Amino acid sequence: MTPLRIALFLVAALSVWTAMHGYVFWRLASVPWVAEYLPRRTLLWAAGALAVSYPLARLLNSRQLEIVGEPLEFLAANWIGILFLLVTALLATDLVTLGGWLLPRFAPAMRGWAAGLALVLAAIGLVQGLRPPVVQDYEVTLKGLPKERDGLVLVAISDLHLGTLIGGHWMTHLIGRVDGLKPDVVVVVGDLVDGEVGRLEPLLPVLQKLRAPLGVWAVTGNHEYYAGLERSVGLLEAAGYTVLRDRAAEIAPGLVLAGVDDLGARRQFGRTDQAIEKALADRPPGAVVLLSHSPAQADKAAAGGAGLMLSGHTHNGQIWPFNYLVRLSNPLVGGRYEIGGMPVIVGRGTGTWGPRMRLWRPSEIVRITLRAG
Repeated sequence: MTPLRIALFLVAALSVWTAMHGYVFWRLASVPWVAEYLPRRTLLWAAGALAVSYPLARLLNSRQLEIVGEPLEFLAANWIGILFLLVTALLATDLVTLGGWLLPRFAPAMRGWAAGLALVLAAIGLVQGLRPPVVQDYEVTLKGLPKERDGLVLVAISDLHLGTLIGGHWMTHLIGRVDGLKPDVVVVVGDLVDGEVGRLEPLLPVLQKLRAPLGVWAVTGNHEYYAGLERSVGLLEAAGYTVLRDRAAEIAPGLVLAGVDDLGARRQFGRTDQAIEKALADRPPGAVVLLSHSPAQADKAAAGGAGLMLSGHTHNGQIWPFNYLVRLSNPLVGGRYEIGGMPVIVGRGTGTWGPRMRLWRPSEIVRITLRAG
């Protein structure tokens, strides 16, 4: 990613972030009880403090000041979710009242009720986000799978985002859950890393406990790129995972796994090569399961001979109604799809990014039973 593109992205992100805070606190200032008890100066200070809380927390953690940075990051990350719900609720109220032009006597109070509803939804989302992931079962008839592989169990996890908010204790419990599913093979479909690889390297003994008879296989996600691609791949390989980087490998006679580096991040970093075509070319014979963190280019995977595609990345929006915005750029937002006769399963994430919230769909571990055609 070029310095200019990074700068443009930062300017756009900070502009949106500032506008969201400005809108929310402008509307809250018109709520009767807020106007009565909280001076505008107090609201301005609160808006400013909350706006800088997340970058400040990340800065403190990067300077080894975790005793302050970690609790601040938990609060600041969840403020991201609260802010989104406040914007959504207040904007809906403004749409209904045409910004207060309709029902002018009631509109300010309605904004107060909308803000209260957003806080209730945030509390529900936090409870759901902190719950352990559920197991989502699928059964897939895989073209070309030998009969002796019928019933093979594949467990897929994605979007763990291990780092400050999700660490070794959580990962230990997850590995216990995965082991209990008795998988034949485990796949990690990107974004095991969140922001800093260095924070995960001490967790290597925990990561090494994830095992399966046919191995643990992985592909990179966009966060592995952001954290440092080669160092992230080195961590995965040190944990004993086989990383598929635009290539395929036979994991058992008649069953092939193919994988690509994240399709979206590679484009951001200037890689324009044909990843899926490369991964599926010159593959060993057999039924093919393609691992791609981003659920893009599924049509190319189907045309290239993949019998099943596994993805993540979207989190299924994580916090409703953000899933509707996600669908604008990722039509395959979560669940099972059929593209060109090929099943595509998009996991909604085993962990969470940013806010430790889920509304309404919980985190998940995907368990797939493969059937011979």
